[in-house]
Amino acid sequence: MSTASPNRPPRPGMGPGRGGPFAGMNVPAEKAMNFLPSAKRLLGTLRPERLWLVLVLVLAVSSVTLSVIGPRLLGEGTNLIFAGVVSKQLPAGVTKQQLIDGLRASGQGSKADMLKGMDLTPGVGIDFGALASILIWVLVLYVLASSFGWIQAYVLNGVVQRTVYRLREQIEAKINRLPLRYFDSVQRGELLSRVTNDVDNISQSLQQSISQAVTSLLTVVGVIFMMFLLSPILAFITLVTIPLTLVTTMLIAKRSQKLFVAQWKNTGELNGQIEETYTGHALVKVFGRQREVEQRFRDKNAELFAASFGAQFISGLIMPALTFIGNLVYVGIAVVGGLQVASGAMQLGDVQAFIQYSRQFTQPLAQLGSMANLLQSGVASAERVFALLDTEEQSPDPVPAAVPEMTRGRLAFENISFSYSADKPLIKDLSLVAEPGQSVAIVGPTGAGKTTLVNLMMRFYELDAGRITLDGVDVASMSRYELRSRMGMVLQDTWLFGGTIRDNIAYGRPEATEAEILEAAQATYVDRFVHSLPEGYDTVLDDEGSNISAGEKQLLTIARAFLARPSVLILDEATSSVDTRTEVLVQKAMNALRTDRTSFVIAHRLSTIRDADLILVMESGQIVEQGTHTELLAAGGAYSRLYEAQFAAPVAEV
Repeated sequence: MSTASPNRPPRPGMGPGRGGPFAGMNVPAEKAMNFLPSAKRLLGTLRPERLWLVLVLVLAVSSVTLSVIGPRLLGEGTNLIFAGVVSKQLPAGVTKQQLIDGLRASGQGSKADMLKGMDLTPGVGIDFGALASILIWVLVLYVLASSFGWIQAYVLNGVVQRTVYRLREQIEAKINRLPLRYFDSVQRGELLSRVTNDVDNISQSLQQSISQAVTSLLTVVGVIFMMFLLSPILAFITLVTIPLTLVTTMLIAKRSQKLFVAQWKNTGELNGQIEETYTGHALVKVFGRQREVEQRFRDKNAELFAASFGAQFISGLIMPALTFIGNLVYVGIAVVGGLQVASGAMQLGDVQAFIQYSRQFTQPLAQLGSMANLLQSGVASAERVFALLDTEEQSPDPVPAAVPEMTRGRLAFENISFSYSADKPLIKDLSLVAEPGQSVAIVGPTGAGKTTLVNLMMRFYELDAGRITLDGVDVASMSRYELRSRMGMVLQDTWLFGGTIRDNIAYGRPEATEAEILEAAQATYVDRFVHSLPEGYDTVLDDEGSNISAGEKQLLTIARAFLARPSVLILDEATSSVDTRTEVLVQKAMNALRTDRTSFVIAHRLSTIRDADLILVMESGQIVEQGTHTELLAAGGAYSRLYEAQFAAPVAEV
């Protein structure tokens, strides 16, 4: 609103008021929550899906179990092949024990130990029937494991998307419960970034991290069991990597967490800067500030680049570090396993299976490490979303809410006091009465509290003291919907949405008939220009309303208020940005709109409020004069000085 008070709480890094395209560039860093509480709260959002999560767990256990059995069967196949190849080279007709005894007698104890650990019959060769049976079982196991894994991913996707759906609903409901004070203190782009970018990042993080966490943990448990079943010695060698892996992951993750928080914070700030510059694009061009805006964009973009690069690079070190640790374990298993085969303590296929298990063991550990990357990024976004959800809300509507017995439009301000900040009082002990059907004009210098008075009337802000009554009922005892449904507001800054002209007018009362919409359009002179458009009332406007003029947009907003049939009408500088001819039409439209209803008109152009029944002159939050136009001019006070400043136009000598 153009007449917003400079006492309004400033946005971080901004001057007072709503700010312009150069404002809000230096938003201070937010204090991040602790990682564990935020992660716990994020996982808590999955609680409504716990039955589906149990199904995900069952499917994951089934898939991992079948996958873990696979290498063991393949090891058996390797044993069959190796034993068959070796037995083919041995003389037929002798027993395995006779061969072992002969080798020991000839001093070949190592070969004898190796043959002792093998299951073979000299001279027989490879048992292809048994080998085919093993391979078929392996194929069946892996097909089933993949099928269970696909179903698990499908179910989990539904779990995550429903969770994010509910989170978006919570955010939408929260935004509708936030007071106007909050939106005055937060950049629009920053808020949009939390609602869009951060929520999308949470969705991606949950989708990937839950799947990896469940599968990886189950794989680690299953693989450890199979490794101990094959060789406790090799299993202990493998387990040495766990503490080393955990320490490495924690050290890297600790450094990257702060960078992830900075990454998403800078993303929100950059979005806010872009949004402000885009909406104020014409102003940037007019004042020739392109280079300054571009430089600020480059600076903020560089901060985002540094944070993003650092976060991704440092967290990206987890996977290579764990892979290196896994390779060291692989070497140890190959050496010790080879000695075990040579001594007959293990078969070659068992070593091969163990090597596969060691890979299956280090891979999920590495995935868990790399998952820290996703999880940290998701928790950083969750912190920002939770900060929004935890923001103090406006006071709830009373239950039961009071409703005026008769809708007449009598407004009374009884000794009200209000300030945006405790140390800067704005309105003190103000009283006035607007009778039904009366036209009340509010004038005064910028920052006098004119728009603040209207905001208090609409309960956008709560009073510090006193009360406001509508038709004898305290507005604080009414629901906000009930109160605002009785009030219509036309602002200097027009707001239209993407849709037809008919839809934009009907926004004031969606259930209105076609005849009522047409009546509102004719009464407010919208009908005049609509007929000059090719599609008439079906002309589609974009969300900026760029295909009609500023005056035509203003007339549309007046028609919308006319259709709403409010008992109290508020006009806030509704003609300050239109040309003289259009202003005449707007004035006629507003006069029609004010008929038979109480109206408040905020104006700087005193020519627009000469016919008002009551004119209030405000200075520093106080009503210093009140009366009709003629009475105030005759008094020779503040109103008279304002009037002379606008119309007498004395020429000052230089």
